[in-house]
Amino acid sequence: AGESVRVVNQDGTVVCEVDDDTTFSLGDGLVLVDGVVSIDPTYLLTQISTLDSTGNTGYSTSITIGADDRGLISYHNNTNGDLYVAHCDNNACTSATPYILDSTDWTGYDTSIAIGTDDRGLISYHDSTNGALKVAHCNDALCTSATPYVLDDTGFVGQDTSIAIGSDGFGLISYRGATNGTLKLAHCSNAVCSSADITTLDSTGNTGQYTSIAIGSDGFGLISYYDVTNSALKVAHCNNALCTSATTASLDTEGYVGTHTSITIGDDGRGLISYFDNTNGDLKVAHLGIGVP
Repeated sequence: AGESVRVVNQDGTVVCEVDDDTTFSLGDGLVLVDGVVSIDPTYLLTQISTLDSTGNTGYSTSITIGADDRGLISYHNNTNGDLYVAHCDNNACTSATPYILDSTDWTGYDTSIAIGTDDRGLISYHDSTNGALKVAHCNDALCTSATPYVLDDTGFVGQDTSIAIGSDGFGLISYRGATNGTLKLAHCSNAVCSSADITTLDSTGNTGQYTSIAIGSDGFGLISYYDVTNSALKVAHCNNALCTSATTASLDTEGYVGTHTSITIGDDGRGLISYFDNTNGDLKVAHLGIGVP
């Protein structure tokens, strides 16, 4: 009683001072010590947490934010060869609950996760035993279990998967057809993706590695990938929402470039692609021009 409360910056300057009759509440990251409100120094630190240490685990990770606003992470356990998901127990994900989603054969490589229109996780991945593209549809928001489906097992396929939810509300999955060295696309036939329509988008030379997909401002898929034959970065722009065909273009052919691609759509509505320049050991980015491709 009779004590004032001061709010101060980190440099010690007083922001404001109130008497003991003022009602206030502390926000996140603030502490009250001896009448002084200041920033908790631990709040500013990056928190590193081990979520799963069972065996040799954590390969091929992909993360998204679930319908409950908690992180949902897909990954591969290399000890038992299974597909896993970890559901974060809090917003900071200082701990998580891991679940096995697919333990049939040796599976769960090259995972990619998105949240479908049904608010359930949808995970694309590679089944290396059968050389197939698979998808797992979470059975609940926490993804405590999932139903796996084989989408493409023609030849050895399903590597380098990337998934996005299309403008029609169904999954679009880009991946590599290793048998013929092609870029392939699976358009899910329904929200759970129990089946899909398969299209080969690029079969020129040996191509389709390191795929990444995003939905463009026109509602059509935009895919970055690596052309092995020409050691080049390429992009494929779907010609319709189902992506039954695409227009492709080479973006960077200077040296050995274009591996490890990742694509997003900027606020200007155009594609932005990060990738690796193997010749010079550099990080590069490509900002797509209007109408490219």
